[in-house]
Amino acid sequence: MTPLWSSEVEVRIRSEAKSLDPQTVPDHIQMCKRCVITNQRPRITFDVDGICSACRYAEAQAKDVDWNQREHQLRLLLDQHRRERGYDVIVPCSGGKDSSMVAHKLKHEYGMTPLCVTWAPFLYTDVGRENFDAFVQSGFDVVVCHPSGILHRKLARLSLEYYGDPFQPFVYGQLAWPMHVAVQYDIPLVMYGENGEAAYGGDTAANDKPCWGFGDWDRVYTKGADVDALIEIGRSLGAIDEADMRAITGFYRLPEPRLMGDTTFNWFGFYQRWRPMENFYYAEENTGFEVHDERSEGTYTKFASLDDKLDGLHHWFGFLKFGIGRCTSDGAQQVRAGDIDRGEALALIARYDGEVPTRYMPEVLDYLSMDEVHLQKVVNRFTRCSVSA
Repeated sequence: MTPLWSSEVEVRIRSEAKSLDPQTVPDHIQMCKRCVITNQRPRITFDVDGICSACRYAEAQAKDVDWNQREHQLRLLLDQHRRERGYDVIVPCSGGKDSSMVAHKLKHEYGMTPLCVTWAPFLYTDVGRENFDAFVQSGFDVVVCHPSGILHRKLARLSLEYYGDPFQPFVYGQLAWPMHVAVQYDIPLVMYGENGEAAYGGDTAANDKPCWGFGDWDRVYTKGADVDALIEIGRSLGAIDEADMRAITGFYRLPEPRLMGDTTFNWFGFYQRWRPMENFYYAEENTGFEVHDERSEGTYTKFASLDDKLDGLHHWFGFLKFGIGRCTSDGAQQVRAGDIDRGEALALIARYDGEVPTRYMPEVLDYLSMDEVHLQKVVNRFTRCSVSA
């Protein structure tokens, strides 16, 4: 693949890149007494009983929420946006189990006409592409965005070098681009999946709300590391040039407030209880979703986060930085849902967490214009802690 930048710029990046990740981790490692997540997860909190905020949220979802009332709220919301012709709602959708379920239910259970929008992965896996195609063939209109390839690769590489996560450019577009489509097509309702901050342990300010306000997005989702911060790093190093600046579109940023008008987004998981395993079974039955033929590296599951060959690197760096690998995240979610017990989750974590993702590594390194020697230097830069189950 074409190198991302000149050899002179490469030397500067290799010599000057350092951790700019704003996250800090507590010195003392504490594991939730109910699930298996630790206090190393950014923004998670633990109460005096040693129970994490994600478990308390799951408990409240099971005991305190009136789901009949939430269903009534959903129907009122959808009725407000229902149209005689054209699209009623934007659904960000990759063809994965969760977004496929949301789109299918909105269309077939609630009579809405969704326009699905896909911010394409960096590098599609075979199963990810097959699931996306199956979703389209199951009866949905989909608009796909592939941002400028060289620029996207540069941003992913800089994000890995400076934030310890190549996925930030994907996050920018996944959040912002559906809003651009909503503005362009004049569809003010955007329906995402779950409130990840509440469900998995993070900022609790919106636990009982159907959505964040747009003013919260940078604080919650980019945490001071938005695309403009990454661009500034690239420009200072000579990695982002004028041609790149011309290629940078609004897709990485929210539309201007004056353009968004009354555009709003909601979490489907606010209105219907969010169960990832049930989402999988639903998508398998209704949209042709298929699991990978082998477990994902770093965990025991085969049905989540399958689309992108960079997924493994993203999850692995989470383990290096916070001691929370893909298996810890999967296990914690499934313990909260009652799919497995805590002892089983601990055994799985001991077996799989922190596994090096080698399956797609040659293609990933080629995409990022890196070699194994330099990747190890980046790994060393961001390795902070590890947790033994």
